[in-house]
Amino acid sequence: MSKTVLITGGSGLVGSRITELLLAKGFKVKWLSRRSGKKGEVEVYQWDIEQGTIDVKCLDNTDFIIHLAGTGVADMKWTKDRKKEILESRTHSTQLLKTTLTSNPHSVKAFVSASAIGFYGWNSGGVWKKEESRFGDDFLATVTKAWEAEVDEVEKLGLRTVKLRIGIVLSEKGGALKEITKPIKLGAGAALGSGDQYMSWIHVDDLSNMFIHALENDKVTGVYNAVGPNPVMNKELSKQSAKVLGKPFFLPNVPGFILKLMLGEMASMVLGGSRVSSEKIEATGFEFAFPELNPALEDLL
Repeated sequence: MSKTVLITGGSGLVGSRITELLLAKGFKVKWLSRRSGKKGEVEVYQWDIEQGTIDVKCLDNTDFIIHLAGTGVADMKWTKDRKKEILESRTHSTQLLKTTLTSNPHSVKAFVSASAIGFYGWNSGGVWKKEESRFGDDFLATVTKAWEAEVDEVEKLGLRTVKLRIGIVLSEKGGALKEITKPIKLGAGAALGSGDQYMSWIHVDDLSNMFIHALENDKVTGVYNAVGPNPVMNKELSKQSAKVLGKPFFLPNVPGFILKLMLGEMASMVLGGSRVSSEKIEATGFEFAFPELNPALEDLL
């Protein structure tokens, strides 16, 4: 009998790819979203995180939950209100799922939640970061720590719980790669800041398959870094992207102060970097289809 997966944030960049791959593998997929309805083969149930309401029918015959919901971190400048929204969209949504699971009969066996490598702080230099490394002290580290603490509360319900600390997701449909390649396509490619900051990247298909790997393997539990095995520096990522696109890459680096003027505090995301290890997830038997940057970029661009 086919297993059923309930996904929050299912219409996003990663959620939609996970959905495609799950359906291809014979899973049934349901989404929790702001509006109920049907999206192809996917039944969509309504929830309202701010109001704390949820259609409990979403739990009927559900075997697994993949929790991706959260306001986009890089979509807008970080005003005080925006920062509050970034934090609460993650913590409140997790609390709502926990409350719903606590107060309703269900058949959920595992809860796989997104987290982020922002946990380690946005500028941890060239030191390899492993799952047991200390958390950082900037805004995103604070958000990620609070988010993971709420997921730990779900684990107390006796569910197998997995937290995947996601790196920089490379996809042709949006996210970091789209932003990196915009100036390159115009012939104005340049590294950002020093260009020496590490970018712990992962191909969207590898990330999506990692979520499915976490669902299907009972031995996968706890926290794992969801990054590819070969992080590169910012200038290398930009340079390789230009090469794959057949565009020039000769301009001087974009100075950090200009990025700070444009992006405010959010500039820390591109000016800082972290070198994050994928050893732990690989030890569970996960194999990357795109361990190296160039084939990943050629596939996507």
